[in-house]
Amino acid sequence: MDDLYTTKQVQDLLQVDRTTIYRMLKDGRLTGIKIGKHWRFSQEEVQNLLSGGTAARTKPENKPVSTEVLPLYCVRTIQEVFAELAEVGVVTTEMDGTPLTDISNSGRFCNLIYGSESGQLACMASWRKLAQSAEKRTPFVPCHAGLQYARARIEVHEEATAMLFAGQFYIEPPDPAEQSARVRELAFKHGLDPTELAEAAQDISILDERKRNEIGAWLERVAGTFEHVGRERADLLDRLQRIADMSAFNDVNP
Repeated sequence: MDDLYTTKQVQDLLQVDRTTIYRMLKDGRLTGIKIGKHWRFSQEEVQNLLSGGTAARTKPENKPVSTEVLPLYCVRTIQEVFAELAEVGVVTTEMDGTPLTDISNSGRFCNLIYGSESGQLACMASWRKLAQSAEKRTPFVPCHAGLQYARARIEVHEEATAMLFAGQFYIEPPDPAEQSARVRELAFKHGLDPTELAEAAQDISILDERKRNEIGAWLERVAGTFEHVGRERADLLDRLQRIADMSAFNDVNP
């Protein structure tokens, strides 16, 4: 972290009074951090202002960009509303496919598969595969079980942080013989009752193109909301870290 100026030092450097400093803070021309009752200002930003530049708005150094910046209680609530409105299964995962949330509005067919250890690993592998795509949002593609799903990447300060998936449906009626064979294979692979799994498969939704387009648009909007929340939380964590660093500095330099 760079050294910090006091309010008085900034006043002297910019040749302005204290009221002007507070006005600059309010309108965004200057940024600072508040430690107790006192403001502190980045030397780099103040020097930039002195040289005729503007206040820095770039990503702060050492900004925590990880799933820690996503408040899961908020993510779960929004995800559940999205899943119920869209009538599809929705889950948020880390970039390696590890789920951050339970699957919202998950159908019986997927619950049976996901309830087995091997089935859960297969689902995570399908999610992880889409993480490799460079696209911000992928088109709907089949998962390991033959159901359709799409992914929106959640980015915080231009860093891929998590993924939001929506799916668990068909885009057209499956061929009965092909579906029967696939269900038997899945049941054998994951140690499931083939009759129970076949019955559950009859309840899988078939979505038309209009509905898929709607879900794709909602997927982007929800991911965008998560990104906004993540940026706000990352900024807060960064400020708290700066305060902690300054407190530690003061403790060793009385």
